[in-house]
Amino acid sequence: MAAKSFTALTGFRDFTPRDCSLRNYLFETWRTVARTYGFVEYDTPVLEDTGLYLKKSGGELSSQLFRFEDQGGRDVCLRPEVTASLARLAAQHQRDFPKPLKWFEIGQCYRYEKPQKGRGREFYQFNVDILGEAGPQADAELIALAIDTMRAFGFKQEDFMVRVSDRQAWLDFAAEHKIDESRIPDLLQVIDKLERAKPEVSAEKLEELGLDLETVQTFIRNPESASFAYESIRADLEARGLDAYIELDLSIVRGLAYYTGVVFEVFDRSKSMRAVAGGGRYDTLVSTISNGSVDMPATGFAMGDYVIRNFIEETTDPRMQLEVWLQRQAAACDVFLVLADEDKRPEALNILSDLRQAGISCDMTFTGGKVGKQFQRAEQSGARFALVIGSELPELKLKVLACRTEETCHVLGLADWLTDRIQQPDGPLLA
Repeated sequence: MAAKSFTALTGFRDFTPRDCSLRNYLFETWRTVARTYGFVEYDTPVLEDTGLYLKKSGGELSSQLFRFEDQGGRDVCLRPEVTASLARLAAQHQRDFPKPLKWFEIGQCYRYEKPQKGRGREFYQFNVDILGEAGPQADAELIALAIDTMRAFGFKQEDFMVRVSDRQAWLDFAAEHKIDESRIPDLLQVIDKLERAKPEVSAEKLEELGLDLETVQTFIRNPESASFAYESIRADLEARGLDAYIELDLSIVRGLAYYTGVVFEVFDRSKSMRAVAGGGRYDTLVSTISNGSVDMPATGFAMGDYVIRNFIEETTDPRMQLEVWLQRQAAACDVFLVLADEDKRPEALNILSDLRQAGISCDMTFTGGKVGKQFQRAEQSGARFALVIGSELPELKLKVLACRTEETCHVLGLADWLTDRIQQPDGPLLA
């Protein structure tokens, strides 16, 4: 029997150094924008009590859980998203912080669903939430942050849009058409899939609710169906100069059951991929999670790494911006030590250690070898400089690998001299 060969599980990813660098680009951009908006970072465990995610998530989520019994007999799951965990955390600690809470998180989530473009079974999410503020200004702040995140990646107004809706409008619609409260989730599920489902399928499901497709589509097309909250958000974003990025689209309702008001999704304008980001108001979730002990309005959104990465790589300006960043990050070190005299290895190791202690990124080969091959390794590492250590010690030679210029330097004061040199552009070296 042939030995089994191992690869990453279906829907899971390995991250090569380049992939890690790309992931770091996403994380760095997310953190920078969130902090610019005054948000602070938190995190929660990736393993949670399954009941937390069954309590009020609804939709398909409960069937997509990586769920199992642990060795203590507890029913647990890998978190499929973070909002319920945040609600638990906020309910426990909300007395410790002034309101509103402006928190963000970047972490891994897991869903057992069919892998496809823009979707895997493990993924990273950027989660941004405001808790303790019921007014539409909080929703506008989040939408503005989502827009500025897209702009930070290099996207322009012609590349993306934010489609804004309001579940409250649909609750009013349901009341007007005398739809039983217990059937409202069924209505919202039909609306959520309206754009993707065949018209005859949607019509059949709406008929079961006593509705027809034309009535629903007319409601969606009518701007007067928008709630006061939407108009307040639009005015807020207009004052920020961001209203051109949004449009009213009542076909957006979001799939999770805990949403209670304004919801929104970020889409590429060509609609060639699934939503880049999405979220909305969930005013009752904290109360539900805490069994009524804490009642805190909340709103938030999430952006996953799969779709935004695809969107960046398929759009010219963001892709070029990413490549420039990756090139800057590609170097394993700034300075590569070339050992021209193997007898000087102890001194070279001492220099290596001193430079690293000074915060200078540097490396050298483990076994020495021909000088030419060491220079080749230096270039492969992406280092800007090669520091040649030979029989001339305490004198050394520093070479700029890109232009092959060379200068003599000295072990004494080397760390300070190199620190200053690294900050200079390449060109003629100064002693």
